Amino acid sequence: MRVHLLERSQRVEVPVEEAFAFYGDERNLEPLTPPWLHFEVTTPRPILMSAGTLLEYRLRLHGVPIHWRTRIDAWEPPTRFTDFQEQGPYKLWEHSHTFEPDGETATIIHDRVRYAIPFGPLGSLAHVLFVRRDLERIFDFRRDAVAAQLS
Repeated sequence: MRVHLLERSQRVEVPVEEAFAFYGDERNLEPLTPPWLHFEVTTPRPILMSAGTLLEYRLRLHGVPIHWRTRIDAWEPPTRFTDFQEQGPYKLWEHSHTFEPDGETATIIHDRVRYAIPFGPLGSLAHVLFVRRDLERIFDFRRDAVAAQLS
């Protein structure tokens, strides 16, 4: 299994507690996701976020409906949390969110995604042709949406 890595960092003009609270609120997942994915959280609300919480989503990727379930593995307010795909399109999906204070009034948010594509050589070709590009576009959208909300 070939594991790929996507890393992003961005500075926002809010204290670390506020940045963590924004990311840790599942209601913000939909506006942080590009409209072309038709992303929807399907877990009944309210959702109490903590280690072990399961989140279920529905989306459409290139017209294909996808059901996705993640588990919060680590929940350490206000410094980090990690979600891990239990069911979904990837062979591996582990997304770590880290929040680093930058002075008293700003935060650097680090995203680190370890992922692997199923289907062996066909998955490797899909990664080259569109998966990596799609993930870059999704995280570009997220960066801009977060900046609009938190800066």
